[in-house]
Amino acid sequence: MSQPESRREIRSYVLRATRMSKLQRRSYAELLPKYGIPFQERELDLSSLFPGTEKSIVEVGFGMGEVTVQLAEQNPSTAYLGIEVHKPGVGKVMSEIDLRGLDNLRVVNHDAVEVFRSMIPDASLDGIHLFFPDPWPKKKHHKRRLLKADFLRIIIPALKPGGYLYICTDWEEYAEEILAACTAQEGIRNAYQGFAEAQAWRPRTKFEEKGLAKEHLIREILFLKDT
Repeated sequence: MSQPESRREIRSYVLRATRMSKLQRRSYAELLPKYGIPFQERELDLSSLFPGTEKSIVEVGFGMGEVTVQLAEQNPSTAYLGIEVHKPGVGKVMSEIDLRGLDNLRVVNHDAVEVFRSMIPDASLDGIHLFFPDPWPKKKHHKRRLLKADFLRIIIPALKPGGYLYICTDWEEYAEEILAACTAQEGIRNAYQGFAEAQAWRPRTKFEEKGLAKEHLIREILFLKDT
C-alpha cells in the first residue's frame, strides 16, 4: 500500500535516464574521489574543508554547473558546495574544477534533503542558491516540486543570521508558488516587495539564455534570514 502523500519522505530529485559523454564519465570516475565529498551522517567542518575562505555558499541542483563554476572562479575567497544527483553534471563540474584549479568548489553527489539534514551545520551558510529547479509542469507532477514548506524548513536553519536564499525560475506559476511558500515561512523575510530585481553578479545559464530568446520571464526570489 502506498503512503499518503503527506507522509512520504521528502526528496530533492527524481532520477531520469541520462547519457554521459566520455569526458563526463571519465571525470566522474577519476575525479570524484578527489573533488567530491562523500555523503556522511555527520556534520561537515566547512572551515577545515575550505581553509582561507570568508563565506560559504551551497547550491542545490546545479545541473551542468556552468554558473557554479563561474561563481567559484570569480570569487576565490568564497567556498562553494554544490549538491547534485545527476552524474553527467557532476562529471562536468569535476573536469572544470580540475582544469581551472578551483580549491573553493567541491561537490556532494547525493540527495540535498539528506545532505542538509546530516551534513550542513545550523547557522553555517552565507547563502543558498536554487537556480531553475525542475518545475514539473504537469499538474499531476506538482507534488514532486522541491520548493515547498517542508523543504524550506529543512534548509533555512543552515543559514547564518542575515544569510540569503536565492531562487530563480522561468515558470511563472511555480514562481508564484515559491514566493508564497517563502513568505509564509518563519525565520526569513523578503528582501524586496514581491519578486526580486535581477542580481547582476549571477551569471546566466545557457538554459536561461534560450528562455530569454523565447521571451520567457525570469523570476527571481531573494529572502534573508532573520537576525
